[in-house]
Amino acid sequence: MTITTSSTPQLNLPTTSKRHKVHHEKQQQPLIPGLPDHIAQLCLSQIKPSFLFCISSSWRRLIYSPSFPPFFSLYAILSSTSTSSIHFYNFDPISSTWHILPPSPLYPPLLLRHPSFLSRNLSIQSISVSGNLVLLAATTLNLYPALSRPVIFNPLSQAWTFGPTLATPRRWCALGTSCGAVYVASGIGTHYSNDVAKSLEKWDVDKKNREWESKKGLKDGRYSREAIDAVGWRGKLCMVNVKGDAAKEGVIYDVEEDVWKDMPEGMLSGWRGPVAAMAEDVMYVVDEVKGCLKKYVAEQDYWEEVMVCESLKGAEQIAAEGGRVCVVSGGKVSVVDVVAPTPRLTVVDLPQGFQAVAVHILPRMPVTDISIKVNSDIL
Repeated sequence: MTITTSSTPQLNLPTTSKRHKVHHEKQQQPLIPGLPDHIAQLCLSQIKPSFLFCISSSWRRLIYSPSFPPFFSLYAILSSTSTSSIHFYNFDPISSTWHILPPSPLYPPLLLRHPSFLSRNLSIQSISVSGNLVLLAATTLNLYPALSRPVIFNPLSQAWTFGPTLATPRRWCALGTSCGAVYVASGIGTHYSNDVAKSLEKWDVDKKNREWESKKGLKDGRYSREAIDAVGWRGKLCMVNVKGDAAKEGVIYDVEEDVWKDMPEGMLSGWRGPVAAMAEDVMYVVDEVKGCLKKYVAEQDYWEEVMVCESLKGAEQIAAEGGRVCVVSGGKVSVVDVVAPTPRLTVVDLPQGFQAVAVHILPRMPVTDISIKVNSDIL
């Protein structure tokens, strides 16, 4: 196991007119002398983006262009340590730079803390699907659901949009995605309703019919006690009714058959912290007490240890994509390379004065002002 700490992150700054002039002049240079740019781009797309970033300014610009396959980057919901206000940021792992996302259309702003719950944070439930960041459930100052419909951020267009209105806006629900569709199960609306607590709704993000569809509900309302993840895995949604190391119940929803089944015993017994699935194929869990990252082996119904690290203790939320598992614990973000011969952990430095609430792994945003700093530990 290797543990490193990322170098101090930079915040993006405006470019000067001189830099624009140099940028324009260098933009005329061919990507590879003697080759048409479209052929050169095919060749360069086979090379790790961090290598291209280091070698040439024209190649550096290329990896951020719309025509180049976007690499994955980190999207974070951050909380100010002084005001508890919520902010949305993107971390570029190549330039080690934090970028503030365009202002969201959310008003009033999302609430993380409430005077009536001094020892507990309120949930802000978000998910990544089809290359988008989706916010779906939160709480208002009067403890009502804050979002009547999904709020969506697309990294490539850098634009916020809205999804279809929920039949019952809710909080403390189970939120998950499978095969490009978003699922919301259980939860509480403006008041408790047994029908809502047992309900399941589906929204196909990429289809023209942008409406929520009711699916087969749960047998009871035991999954409305807190905000939980419905983890999309091999055409199924897997979820438990209680977070952490406590005794719990678990169910699996088959998205094709529209049926609920009991969770396998081994999967349930090892579900001792936040869980995420990489490419909806390999599930990872962090034991929040032991700080142990494990992956699920379906054939043996068993969780196999990947690594143990002090930085992973107290894990609150994780995301998995592109060979990386990102873990939020103690307000910081740890990134684990799970495809390396020896798992490697890097702690990402957050912008000063912020703590992490949640993270997602999505395609990078287009960037025009590019730092020359490279953080290869995260890539």
